[in-house]
Amino acid sequence: MLPSSLSYLQTLPPIPHPEPVCKAGVRRRTLRIACAGRGSKAARPATDDYHSTLRALNSKGRFPRKSLGQHYMLNSEINDHLAAAAGVGEGDVVLEIGPGTGSLTNVLLNCGAFVLAVEKDKHMATLVSERFSSTGKLKVLTEDIVKCHVRSHVSSLFESITEMDPETKKAKVVANIPFNISTDVIKLLLPMGDIFSEVVLLLQDETALRLAESSLRTSEYRPINIFVNFYSDPEYKFKVPRTNFFPQPNVDAAVVSFKLKQPKDYPEVSSRKSFFSMVNSAFNEKRKMLRKSLQHICTSIEIEEALRSISLLPTSRPEELTLDDFVKLHNLIVKE
Repeated sequence: MLPSSLSYLQTLPPIPHPEPVCKAGVRRRTLRIACAGRGSKAARPATDDYHSTLRALNSKGRFPRKSLGQHYMLNSEINDHLAAAAGVGEGDVVLEIGPGTGSLTNVLLNCGAFVLAVEKDKHMATLVSERFSSTGKLKVLTEDIVKCHVRSHVSSLFESITEMDPETKKAKVVANIPFNISTDVIKLLLPMGDIFSEVVLLLQDETALRLAESSLRTSEYRPINIFVNFYSDPEYKFKVPRTNFFPQPNVDAAVVSFKLKQPKDYPEVSSRKSFFSMVNSAFNEKRKMLRKSLQHICTSIEIEEALRSISLLPTSRPEELTLDDFVKLHNLIVKE
């Protein structure tokens, strides 16, 4: 038998504040604990902590499900930081993924935002819907975010908000997501610069650092780094110790902001599909030189000539190329 949620919570150590300590190569700043801009509110009528989270879960007879990667935030200040990182203010439209008991939803609504929450767990979807039913500013979808038609749902929400011009306004994403769907969520949302201005996610700390730093010539440099920088400008914000969650995960977390690029500002390639296919092929055989791993596209001699023309060695490997290098190489060797 598992110990009760109450006994588990009572044994947790005090919750520390988010750590703003800088690491080499990552720019960070200390975030204010307040909502941004227009009509922001200085305080909330209630906060979410150990016991409010427990009461919410017990009200539905629920406990965190490992299969869904559920780790509930126990520190309201972290949620304040998340909202501040995205500059959430009065009248903003925010997509939240996995609202759980509604601790972050509470902060977003009190900042004056309209919230579209996507929750896979039907019991949690019901809980958060009931909790904020009187606000008139929350829509909850009981769906899997990776299978959700995000674009159409966000567009519909814009259309329903009469005081907003859908042609000039963009939404934001602010979410504490399950670590096991991080890559899927990033690949889904980052190419949506036409409807989102910014994506702020709480991720596993190791993942957050890898996405924000993307250092060349390291084992951590992967196709996802090319993808992230193609569609956005990422920034590591702050670390969140694992003791802020229930149940406590085995790793720390961190917040990353992705400033989405407009489609007109994407690197110029003849085809994004063929570009990322080339990048993936290059990294599939990371130990091989590009003149070998990309032979299915053109001959080794043509690849060597292309590399020389962009001031790279003919013996170059994928971890030595920047996003700009891959773009130039693609436009030279891929014939549409």
